[in-house]
Amino acid sequence: MICITVTPESRTLAPADLLNASRHCDLIELCLDHFINEPNVGELVKMVDKPIMVSCRSEKDGGNWKGTEQQRIQLLREAIVAGPAYIELDLEIANSIPRFGKTQRVVSFTSLNRPLSKIDEVFEQCWKAKADVVKFTWLTEDIDAAWPLLAAVTQQREVPIVGIGIGRSGLTFSLLGRKYGSPWIYAALERGMEAYPKQPTVWQLKEDYRWDEIGAKTRFLGVVGVGDSENVACRVLNAAFQLIEKPIRCLPLMPGDLTKFPKMLEKMKINGLIVDPGYCGDLTGMAAVKDEFAEASERIDVLMEGGNGWKGINTLFEAVDQTGQAVTGQAEWTSRGSFTVIGHSAMARGAAKFFVSKGAAVSVAGTSDNRAATIAREAGVRHVPWNAVHDNRTDTLVIADFGMECGTAKGQLNPMIIRERMTVVDLSVGMVGSAFAEEASARGARYIDPMSVFATNLNLQFRQLTGRDLPEGAFQMGLAE
Repeated sequence: MICITVTPESRTLAPADLLNASRHCDLIELCLDHFINEPNVGELVKMVDKPIMVSCRSEKDGGNWKGTEQQRIQLLREAIVAGPAYIELDLEIANSIPRFGKTQRVVSFTSLNRPLSKIDEVFEQCWKAKADVVKFTWLTEDIDAAWPLLAAVTQQREVPIVGIGIGRSGLTFSLLGRKYGSPWIYAALERGMEAYPKQPTVWQLKEDYRWDEIGAKTRFLGVVGVGDSENVACRVLNAAFQLIEKPIRCLPLMPGDLTKFPKMLEKMKINGLIVDPGYCGDLTGMAAVKDEFAEASERIDVLMEGGNGWKGINTLFEAVDQTGQAVTGQAEWTSRGSFTVIGHSAMARGAAKFFVSKGAAVSVAGTSDNRAATIAREAGVRHVPWNAVHDNRTDTLVIADFGMECGTAKGQLNPMIIRERMTVVDLSVGMVGSAFAEEASARGARYIDPMSVFATNLNLQFRQLTGRDLPEGAFQMGLAE
């Protein structure tokens, strides 16, 4: 089930919030702590035909209650008499509010400072407080923090457990909770109406992650990353799996301790990972085996479990090659002319090695001559001093350092380097364009659009994991939704 949390402030507008939520969920949580004036709970629970759970959380538990603790307890006592389907009671006050009528009791425990270690002990206290459902809420910035909460939900106990993970891995926990039989998962109706920071919306759960298609038999493909590129990747890949009729769906993952991560993946039966461009972490330490360009660039975008451990693969440079063929109109454009790679990062080293392997004449330049010379030496290519880079004639310019700015100040790349008929590749951005795109267009150069590279890259990643291309219509279907 989906439980949409509504946090109205106005007694007049609260019925509209409940009505809007009722159209998209199975259960509504009505938060009393946000009302400016005390609401008539009896009237509100009769407004819609969906079951309502009433809550009133204190500020220390992430709520907005401004009154006294005694006033909060009295409000909850009055609310339970109104006969909602559920009432949420934090463990501290649960014993002071007796069971009434058919209303079921959700006894909750919240830890906003750190993950809880003694789950069994707290669960026992909640059960003794006559809980029908036990609820845990805590910070889940990465999978390490979410793991104890997930373990609690998946175990068979006297009463069921629901949970809320607050932070970047909260969505991960919700989707895993769906697979492993949590009674419901929480969502906001839309952006701006979240009960807590980064709470997923019902639209995000349905359209991006297809929560309603996830069940006990669903297998997960891990997608490591954050932001728009991760959302787009999940939408397209989920559409692809639906088109090929595979019970596989995407699970967003934020790794914590890499020494623990493989064991967690094994427990979740995840044997493949895609790393989206928005992820800035380093997963190379997880791979027992790496391909040549993953090794050189220290950038892995596909991880596959094999007999000898996890294998790390870099498909980004091949995606640039394929995308550039359409932009330049030349099937072997990477083997012709000269390439100048700008940067002194591992990404610059990987790019230089890749284009050399294709037969290009490659040079490396960077704002730090010493570091750029080291990269050039490691890649086996020519180094161009920074003060001479703008006089260096090149057919293709490759920007390979994150944070490289377009401009004329010290440490920036002067756009005068871009000339007519040049090809510009920007590896310093994800799906979005940059100032270099505008300069390339204004100066008559060809710009290899990062969004096109992203699309090609996603297809290559899918092929690595499944042995086939993305099915026709996956992008249209995924993005249209």
